[in-house]
Amino acid sequence: MRAALSALGISIGIATMIVVTGIPASSQKAVLAELTALGTNMLKAQPQPNQDPPVLLPPDAAAMARRIGPVTRASAIANTHTTVQRTDRSDPNASAGISVLAAQNNLLASINGSVASGRFLSASTARFPTVVLGHQAAAWLGFGTIRPGGTAPQVYIDNRWFTVIGILDPMPLTSDLEQSVLVGWDAARTYLGFDGHPTVVYVKARENAIEDVRSVLPATVYPQLPGLVSISRPSDALAAKRVTESAFSDLFLGLAGVALLVGGIGVANTMIISVLERRREIGLRRALGANRAQIRSQFLVEAVILSSLGGLAGALLGTLATLGYAAYQGWPPVIPLTSVTGGIGGAFLVGIAAGVYPSIRASRLTPTEALATT
Repeated sequence: MRAALSALGISIGIATMIVVTGIPASSQKAVLAELTALGTNMLKAQPQPNQDPPVLLPPDAAAMARRIGPVTRASAIANTHTTVQRTDRSDPNASAGISVLAAQNNLLASINGSVASGRFLSASTARFPTVVLGHQAAAWLGFGTIRPGGTAPQVYIDNRWFTVIGILDPMPLTSDLEQSVLVGWDAARTYLGFDGHPTVVYVKARENAIEDVRSVLPATVYPQLPGLVSISRPSDALAAKRVTESAFSDLFLGLAGVALLVGGIGVANTMIISVLERRREIGLRRALGANRAQIRSQFLVEAVILSSLGGLAGALLGTLATLGYAAYQGWPPVIPLTSVTGGIGGAFLVGIAAGVYPSIRASRLTPTEALATT
């Protein structure tokens, strides 16, 4: 019973260490996934406003941006300077602030967008008079969802009917697109007189190189006069994400240290009590010929075995508890490997440290002194 309780003490300490690192790590991963979904690694390049003559980005500006090493995706939109109406009988001047934008087919992947219903523009639809509505634009125009197999709704743009094939989800970091109607790049050229020059280039890059990409992006998309191109600053969500990572790392270290300290104190206390309770056993072994080194080894090995068994049990218990709680919360489970291996290794080292003093104390007992204890 004493051995079981000793192992239980250290296992609780190690399990606590894994739980207090694994559960926050799972929570952190869920938070970081939500922040990443907002588009923390996205930049927006567009001409400086109020230029005379207006700055026209090259038609292949998005392709030029993709040549930057850390850039993973790039796409573009362009203002067609047309208005959208609910029907051909609507007031042409009552556009409700909805912009009609030409959009490249890979736009959603570049802005972390998603489709609420229907589908986005593709190679098979971008050449025809089809549109995708931003979340807010769809509400203003009175459209809710696109039902598969049903009659597709239509909108009236520049004296021509366009079929609505999709409605986008809300996009907090690109709210301007929520209030827009997106037309295929080729369809805008064919039906709306679009000249092919993008208005805005969206770039997605690796987060650790976002500032470097921002510094070279103007000269990449407009080499003639880079100073006439405005680049958005990295999202505040990226700064929040980095602060979150740092805060959680500090928390992990602090809690893990406290858990190991508590476990070590428990083992040391157990072994000291064991020496006091087993003085007669120590005296009998000394009387039968055991030397001090053998006594020290006995108690030191016991402390290490108890700590190691407790560490293994605690690692298993902490892993199961973390997996269960993460599944209950709907988080992606994260079991820090360093916590598991460090916990087991730490238990071994704690066993050595905790067993040193009790083993030395036990070895210093003389046979007569130990056997005289009642």
